[in-house]
Amino acid sequence: MVEDAKFEDGYEKPLNLKALDADDLRVLSALVQDAVVPAGEISFDRDKRRFALLINRFRWEDAGFAQQRQRPVERVQAVLCFDDVHSAQSLGLEARDKDTILSILAITFEAGEDGTGRVEVTLAGDGAIALRVEALDVTLKDVTRPYIAPSKKAPRHPD
Repeated sequence: MVEDAKFEDGYEKPLNLKALDADDLRVLSALVQDAVVPAGEISFDRDKRRFALLINRFRWEDAGFAQQRQRPVERVQAVLCFDDVHSAQSLGLEARDKDTILSILAITFEAGEDGTGRVEVTLAGDGAIALRVEALDVTLKDVTRPYIAPSKKAPRHPD
């Protein structure tokens, strides 16, 4: 008998996930919520039609296990990559220096015609990044070993 994989089966392994539809993207959005990224670690390669961010994401998939085992919560550096991007624009963000730290709240997708659409990366402080895409093709890949979160606490959002 084959058994379904469980969430906890992969909690210690690096993530390497792809989102090709809105349901997939909701999973990635949950995993990158509260990720922080220096503005200098965001790039858009127009020739390759690739928009990428080097983020420091909170390891939500491990947070419950860390608390159960009474060990510190963790973050990990990951690449969040959007392919097939036609255009990118920032909304509500002034020209900032490369050291400005941005915090990701959510990623959403609004479908257009024939698989095209608009991806919005919502940032804390009323900012956002809007991407016009030919098709939804997003990758989240952990690229370092986890490290203890500097705050040693899970992010919280007031009600």
